Amino acid sequence: MNIKNLHAVDKGVATNAVFKTENSSAIALQILSGEQLKEHITKTPAFLVCVSGSVLFQNEQGIKETLTNGGYVLIERNVKHWVDGLEDSQLILVK
Repeated sequence: MNIKNLHAVDKGVATNAVFKTENSSAIALQILSGEQLKEHITKTPAFLVCVSGSVLFQNEQGIKETLTNGGYVLIERNVKHWVDGLEDSQLILVK
């Protein structure tokens, strides 16, 4: 099995819930090169891990982190953030 198979190849930004419980979830996220997961906030803290590819994570507090294979960032709740695809990328978001 491969994480890429959870998404439609032609969609620039795609999500797929891998599992969800009453208190947590894990989401497979695909961001293709040149695409953006638009600015948004999360109501709970989150952990974003890059499985493959390269993305640029940014938030309204001025944090900029380039994530590559195995890289991660902790996302604070109620802070606007967005993610740009630098390469075709696969990520896992845990909340």
